[in-house]
Amino acid sequence: MGRAAATVTQGKGGERAMRRAHHHHPRCRERRSGMGHMYRFVEPVVLYALKRKGESHGYDLAGVVRECALTESEIERASLYRTLKHLEAAGHVTSRWEADQSGPARRLYRLTESGEQYLGEWVETLDRLSQAMARFVAEARSLGEDSR
Repeated sequence: MGRAAATVTQGKGGERAMRRAHHHHPRCRERRSGMGHMYRFVEPVVLYALKRKGESHGYDLAGVVRECALTESEIERASLYRTLKHLEAAGHVTSRWEADQSGPARRLYRLTESGEQYLGEWVETLDRLSQAMARFVAEARSLGEDSR
């Protein structure tokens, strides 16, 4: 994974701030996820929705994404389409236009082999995160019981 280098800067009022500059291998940037980037938790849900539905319109994916969201925050439609565009640029999703005689052309999305592998990586990451969170919650609860 990437390495972070910290730099200290002096602000106008004399305050000091620490900034992190991340140096990532080009492919690692695609895999970076963390609590500081909660919006990234949209990615595994979109990948999962495409795996579950197969080729699908963004509008149809929105229902599955809403149903399977990993946070209580609503995933806005704009975020869904931004994520699909990002995943397509990374090669994890392909799309094609479907011309319908009764309405405007709509884009159909499909998961690629790379997208299936990326979903697997997300599953492993989320599994580790889930285990770490469960340990944290259990330990934090036990500290609360000790203070009683």
